[in-house]
Amino acid sequence: MANFDQINPPHRLLMGPGPINADPRVLRAMASQLLGQYDPAMTGYMNEVMALYRALFRTENRWTLLVDGTSRAGIEAVLVSAIRPGDKVLVPVFGRFGHLLCEIARRCRADVHSIEAPWGEVFSPEAIEDAIKRVRPRVLLTVQGDTSTTMLQPLEQLGDICRRHDVLFYSDATASFGGNPLETDAWGLDAVSAGLQKCLGGPSGSAPVTLSPRCEASIRRRACVEAGIRTAEHRQGEDEMIYSNYFDLGMIMDYWGPERLNHHTEATSMLFAARECARLLLAEGIDAAIARHKLHGGAMLAGIRGMGLEVFGDMRHKMNNVLGVVIPPGIAGEQVRQMMLNDFAIEIGTSFGPLHGKIWRIGTMGYNARKDCVMQTLGALEGVLHRLGFVSPQGAGLQAAWDSYGAPA
Repeated sequence: MANFDQINPPHRLLMGPGPINADPRVLRAMASQLLGQYDPAMTGYMNEVMALYRALFRTENRWTLLVDGTSRAGIEAVLVSAIRPGDKVLVPVFGRFGHLLCEIARRCRADVHSIEAPWGEVFSPEAIEDAIKRVRPRVLLTVQGDTSTTMLQPLEQLGDICRRHDVLFYSDATASFGGNPLETDAWGLDAVSAGLQKCLGGPSGSAPVTLSPRCEASIRRRACVEAGIRTAEHRQGEDEMIYSNYFDLGMIMDYWGPERLNHHTEATSMLFAARECARLLLAEGIDAAIARHKLHGGAMLAGIRGMGLEVFGDMRHKMNNVLGVVIPPGIAGEQVRQMMLNDFAIEIGTSFGPLHGKIWRIGTMGYNARKDCVMQTLGALEGVLHRLGFVSPQGAGLQAAWDSYGAPA
């Protein structure tokens, strides 16, 4: 055991698609002492988290809370709770994480239907409505920002479409939340899940979720209160039970609600982290935070183009916080990533599936959506590429980024 030293991770600047470096204020909040799960101070913090995330999600939804686990836990909790076995669901797939929604929905025993767009493109509202008319799903499952392609799917018109066809409307906003516009109520979303490790500037491990009254009612019809805590006042639902105990959002709502009906022991340190992430973003202002991500993402884009590199995908639908960079011919993409990491302590990402080895993904998000992070990354990438034989005018990327920062808003 003497061989195991105290944890002391190497310094890294995380400029990939996430996770990113957590804001030091979030880390300090996580270091706070633990509380009992029913201590009034603890339940008070839980209520504050609900209020803070209502503001971030821009919703009046009562049931806005945390699912303990990574962002995938939030996705799975919504899907297993909202989808009954045999329900038809429709998934517009334009990257890896649309395929993930299909995978999880199949495990919920849904009747899964999908439409696909080429990676680097998104769907028009008309294409999604046409598929809804054809499939007649009970639930539409979307990804707002898919980091595998760096594309942002427009959601603004989909809520009205779903209402017209009596479809529940869900979106995974893990990669986009806090750095791109998201209007839960105005856009008619019934459920949204997210994570902390992208634009919110925190660690992975807690999944904010918000549920509309319509989604809540659907989940309540599947109520199944555990024996051992069930009383005569508790009523089981008329629909088929939710086939997960841990991810049963009906029981999680009862735990977060006034009854405080025991379900799990809340992950206190992660709740503190989630609270501080939301507090900091609201102190900055949601619109200001989105503008910050757009500013620094735009400077990164300008710098990459200034170096003579090609960017990936339809730029009309690029996320503010992640950029796809086409790996130049003759350049070993993985060698570049390793040199960036080993020589500059900067991490950038590769991608998945048909884009694996074809693009790098560079993130400017959360605590790292800053000018110094952008300039360090561009300078290091230019140096590595020159070392490997890709020649561009010296300093051109940095000059283009500076020009972007100096351009009128």
